[in-house]
Amino acid sequence: MTVPVSVQVKICGITSADAVDAAASAGAAFGGLVFHPNSPRNVELEQARSLADHMRGRLKSVALIVDKDDAGIEALVGLVRPDFLQLHGSESARRAAYIRGKFRLPVIKAIPVATQADLFAASEYEDAADMLMFDARPPKGAQRPGGHGAAFDWKILSGRNFTKPWFLAGGLTQDNIAHAVELSGARLVDVSSGVESAPGVKDPQRIRDFIQAATMSKQNA
Repeated sequence: MTVPVSVQVKICGITSADAVDAAASAGAAFGGLVFHPNSPRNVELEQARSLADHMRGRLKSVALIVDKDDAGIEALVGLVRPDFLQLHGSESARRAAYIRGKFRLPVIKAIPVATQADLFAASEYEDAADMLMFDARPPKGAQRPGGHGAAFDWKILSGRNFTKPWFLAGGLTQDNIAHAVELSGARLVDVSSGVESAPGVKDPQRIRDFIQAATMSKQNA
């Protein structure tokens, strides 16, 4: 028997107010802002502040950072005032816990996944972060840790229990999201390139289509 599941969506790599409006009106729960100069979705602080203000009360804003130092995080937090910090680099569990405590914001820690063995890294972060994210390991030589449109074997997450809520990310599209949820058991999903018309350009219709497909997902019971 299949049953409907409740899935919350994060639209990551938002660079425009139109994308905020599309995500919010379609029912997304989170909006992601990327702070990484090698990403086509990178936003500067002033732009990010405007976008975060546009999200406020409509989407939970998530600042994606990669191995950023304290001064950089302090400037970002002070100006943008995000609801979450997403650590998408090689931050250790100790560093994640420190950031969470110092800046008094909930932390999402992204863990790169290629095989089932990579999931073991989750245990060391469960006490340090508020949420986890399982994202496809980037290709060798990649200049950024995510947003490549790559996926991993979602079945390796099936039946796994973690003490913190977790996102599924990597290679998700309107066409595969229902299958990804069914195989992985995800209740939180993150999409970026899968709702774009070009790198860094979110497509409002693709956002709507993705969210509709995600929220209509079913799982075997």
